[in-house]
Amino acid sequence: MRPVKRWKRAAALVCAALMLGACAQKEPDAEEKDENLIVVGFSEVGAESDWRVANTESMKNTFVEEKGYELMFHDAKQKQDSQIAAIRNYILQEVDYIVLAPVVEVGWDEVLMEAKDAGIPVIVVDRMVKVEDDSLYAAWVGADFRKEGDTAMQWLEEELKRQGRDKEPLYIVHVQGTEGASAQIGRTEGLEAGLSAHPNWKLAARLSGEFTQAKTYEVVLELLSQGTDVDVIYCENDNSAFGAIQALEEKGVSYGADGDVIIISFDATRAGLTACLEGKINLDVECSPLHGPRVEKIIRQLENGETPEKNQFVEEGYFTRENLTEEFITEREY
Repeated sequence: MRPVKRWKRAAALVCAALMLGACAQKEPDAEEKDENLIVVGFSEVGAESDWRVANTESMKNTFVEEKGYELMFHDAKQKQDSQIAAIRNYILQEVDYIVLAPVVEVGWDEVLMEAKDAGIPVIVVDRMVKVEDDSLYAAWVGADFRKEGDTAMQWLEEELKRQGRDKEPLYIVHVQGTEGASAQIGRTEGLEAGLSAHPNWKLAARLSGEFTQAKTYEVVLELLSQGTDVDVIYCENDNSAFGAIQALEEKGVSYGADGDVIIISFDATRAGLTACLEGKINLDVECSPLHGPRVEKIIRQLENGETPEKNQFVEEGYFTRENLTEEFITEREY
């Protein structure tokens, strides 16, 4: 069932047409047709990574007029204040649904309550929100970031055994994403669990890469210049992995499947998988950005008066050079 406010907008147009003497058989004009569109306001984190760009494109390709939607898009440039302002603007414009890809998990209670009071369902995508009342959002869809981290640690343990290095000291450099983001929190928790389970694994350094190639290049280059021992670089997304690789190459340090430093990454974008197939990235754990159709499914359920599942985790895998082909990468959507 469509939200009441859209019905009221349509009713207002009908009343106006009747007052003007429009007959029932008359074709509705363009403005009247637009009232039948489902208006979706989407606030995106930004465009800091290939994954993020793919997520944005998935939304834009899904919520098109041909499918009955009007999409209002906002790029927050990684600023929570900007997202809060965008949500309030969507509320003022009486959109039908708000889709939020939050910068961080906390700080959403007040503005989501405003959306709830306005009768606008909020769908959270990718990163999670931590609120006191989970009725403030209709549903969340995204990855199990902790599971991704655990997957990486299990692979590393098995890889070290294969290499006969499982008893040796192992120095891990951790390049974190945006602090407070769900992906950062979950992937960090996975690494920390791995460190706790293996006394010979040591955290050589924890750096802030902000999910970007430029920032990661800067901090890893500085670390390598200090002569820090590095066996593994654990990057929380592909763009950070590219920055680490750039720094390693500049310093003449071998890495990847045939080198000294193991590179672990997340997202498995087409560019990341290409680097993986080339042996530059040892492991790339999948995190799908194709959330547009998933969000649309939730909206269709709400339109039909159904209650969608509250938390919807996406099934994902992981990749190494051994289980990749050029054909697979070429056919990949992101």
